[in-house]
Parts: sequence; structure tokens; C-alpha cells
Amino acid sequence: MRKSHPVRRAVLAGAATVSGIVLLLSLKPASDPGSASAAGGAAPPVAAQSPQGGRGAGAGTVTGDAASTQYGPVQVRVTVSGGKITRAEAVRAPKGGQSDRVTADAVPKLNQAAVAAGNADIDAVSGATYTSAGYAKSLQSALDKAAAAAGSAGRESGGSRDGAGGGDAGQGTQVLTGDAAQTQYGTVQVRVTVSDGRITDAEALQAPRGGRSDQVTADAVPQLNRAAVAAGSADIDAVSGATYTSAGYQQSLQSALDRAGG
Repeated sequence: MRKSHPVRRAVLAGAATVSGIVLLLSLKPASDPGSASAAGGAAPPVAAQSPQGGRGAGAGTVTGDAASTQYGPVQVRVTVSGGKITRAEAVRAPKGGQSDRVTADAVPKLNQAAVAAGNADIDAVSGATYTSAGYAKSLQSALDKAAAAAGSAGRESGGSRDGAGGGDAGQGTQVLTGDAAQTQYGTVQVRVTVSDGRITDAEALQAPRGGRSDQVTADAVPQLNRAAVAAGSADIDAVSGATYTSAGYQQSLQSALDRAGG
């Protein structure tokens, strides 16, 4: 038996060698490039995907309702930053025939006027009365939406306040737009700023226009605005020569103040 022992050892060694070769062959695919990540290697870089719409809409960009005019709809979009209009543009305006020329001339002026005024109380462009009126109406609806969005955000961040806390700084200033009041010569609509229960600013967003109404409005509205701030209520005297405009102003002003009281 001792003479055959070296042979047995050789056979065993050969079998172990064969087993080792088979094991190495079975592990070889792990070194292929395609399985580098599975084996713990560095994965190929992936391009970062930035959502394209992340900043496109912007919380301060609001589109007003389309306002119908005799020559076609007008729709305005504004960008509001820090409570100020930083950009205004007409996304829809009358087109076709003479309207193309009128729109090309009037809309840039209206855009500039909106930014300069910071509100919808802008003068009509000569020769584009209907387009100007539609622009102002759509602009006002955009500003109303922006104000509503800002108010909603303020309520969410401020939480609910009950009892004595209701008059704190979070509710100290309100900008309120009254209902449009119809008069014999046109619509009157007033917006007021109320701070700590007092009227600090008043403006007519809509007032009679066209013909003699332009001169009456230009004279009466500033007087009515000052009277509203001075009186702190809608109990103001009518402006001489502007009885209907004064009555409409008071009606719209009172509806705005009713909202403040609510």
C-alpha cells in the first residue's frame, strides 16, 4: 500500500487543479465591463434631469380673464413681484384688417402704462378705445387673482387667529375692490387700501369714458379719491357736474368697505 501512496497523491493533486481551473472559469465573467456596477465598480455617470417647468410659470405670473370687445377679445398677463407689476403683455388682442394696425400701436403703450401705473387705472390709447377698455378689464382681473393668491398664501402661513389676535399686523392692511356700479354714462369701480381700519388709498379702476365723460372723469375722480381717504367712509359729497359718476363711486366704495368689515 505504501508504494502506491505517491500515485494517489498525484491523482488527488490533479483533481484539485482541475477543480481550481473550473472555479476560475466560472468567476471570469465578473470582470467583464458590462457587469462592473454589479461587481462594485463605479457606475457610468447619469446626466442630471432638471425639470424644464420648474420656474417657467412662476408664482407671480397671472393671466386675467379674456375681455370681449366690439373688435375681438383682449387678454392680459402680468408678472407681479413684491406687490408691483414688473411686466405686462397682451396674450390676445383684436386682429384682422385695421385692427392689426391699431393693436400694434396700442398694446405696447398699454403694457408700458400698466407697469408705470402699477394698477388697472390707465388711460385709453387714442384711437383704440375698445381695446384699451378690454385691456384694463382683463388687467384688473389678473391683479385680482394675484391679490387673492397672495392673501391665500398669507392666511396659510399665518394660520388662524381668534379673539383679540384678529387685529394683529397680519390683517392690518387690506386691498379691496368694490363691485362695479352701473351709471347712466358708464361703469364705476373703486379699489381701496385699508390699513388698521382706515382708508389710506382709493382709486377708480373703471369710470365713464368717451366724449365729454373723459373730461368729467378726469376732474371728478381725483376729488372723489381724496374725499374717500379724508372721510374714511363712503359718506362723501358728490362732485359738482359729476352726479352720476359720484353716485356710482360711492356705491362701489361702500361695497369695498363692506368686504373690509367682513
